[in-house]
Amino acid sequence: MVMIPQCPFGTLNFHVSKIGFGGASISGDGGGYGFGPISDDDSLALLGSSFEKGINLYDTAPVYGFRKSEQMIGKAFAGIRDKLFIVSKGGITWDDRKRIHIDNNPKTVQDMLERSLKDLRTDYIDLYMIHWPDRNIDIRKPMEYLSRAKDDGKIRAIGLCNTSDDEITKAGEIDRVDALQAECNLFNPLPFESLRPTLKEQKMGFMSWGTLDKGILTGRVTPGRTFDPLDARSWAPWWKQEDRTPKFTAMERIKQLLEEYNYSSLELALGYVLQFSELSTALCGIRNMEQLTSAIDALQHLPETAVLEEARSIAEEELTI
Repeated sequence: MVMIPQCPFGTLNFHVSKIGFGGASISGDGGGYGFGPISDDDSLALLGSSFEKGINLYDTAPVYGFRKSEQMIGKAFAGIRDKLFIVSKGGITWDDRKRIHIDNNPKTVQDMLERSLKDLRTDYIDLYMIHWPDRNIDIRKPMEYLSRAKDDGKIRAIGLCNTSDDEITKAGEIDRVDALQAECNLFNPLPFESLRPTLKEQKMGFMSWGTLDKGILTGRVTPGRTFDPLDARSWAPWWKQEDRTPKFTAMERIKQLLEEYNYSSLELALGYVLQFSELSTALCGIRNMEQLTSAIDALQHLPETAVLEEARSIAEEELTI
C-alpha cells in the first residue's frame, strides 16, 4: 500500500501527513461552507479510509456544514484521538438565519471553542486558529483568550488563517503563533509568498488551502459546470463574482504541457505546493474514495521543477499574477 510521507509541523512535536484532509468536503446537508451532498455513512467511511491510508491531519471549522464537519470528525475518530492532529478555527460564525459573518470577539471565540470541543468529542484541539481577520477587533484580544485556553490544556497551539505580517506581529505580543494557513496554488501564489519570510524566520508550520483551486486545477470544474444548492459554489459571492475565464484559458495551455511530459493536472496542483520547504501539509477537499486514492497516487509522480516553472509561466501570462 502506498503511504503518505510525513514531515515536522513547524516546531510542534508532531509529524503531519503531506496531504491534510480539508473538512469542508464533509459539510454535507449541514449547509454553510461546503461542497455538496455527502451522507453521514459516506463521510465516516471516507474519514476512516483516509486515516488508514496515512492522512493524520484533519482541518475543520464550525462553519463547515454549520457544525456537521466537526461532528463527523468527532464521531469517526473517537477511539483514536491521540493518533491524529485536529485543526479547528473560531471567528467565523452565523446568526439564527444562518447568515455568516466574521466575529473575533473573545467571547465569541470562547463559545465557538467550547462547542467545537463537544462536537469533536475531545478534551483538546491540537491547533486552534483565528479563521479570518476581523477589522473591528484587535487580534490581541482573541489571542489573550486563546493563550489562557492553551494554559488550561483546551488547545495545544495557536494559529492564524488568511493573515498578514502586521497581524502576526501583534498576535505575537500575546503568545507564540505556531502555524499559519493561507491560500496557495498555481493561480494564486501571492498570499503564501508574502508569508514565506515570516514562516522561515519563526519556524512556523504552514497549511495551504485552495490547493486544487476548488477543482479548477484538476479539470473537474469547467466553464459549463453547475453546482448543487448545498455546494457553496452555487451561491457564494466570492465564487459567483469571479471571472474565471483566464484560469480556464491557462488550463487549456497547461493541459498540453502536461500531456507532453505525461503528468496529470492533479499531480501538477499538488506538485506546485509541495515544492516549497515551508509547507507542512497541503489541504485537499477529498469527497470520495476515488479522489482519495488519486491524491495519494499523485504523490508518487509529482512534476519535475522545469515543468512546474513552465506551468507557472503560463499562469502568469494568462492571469497577470
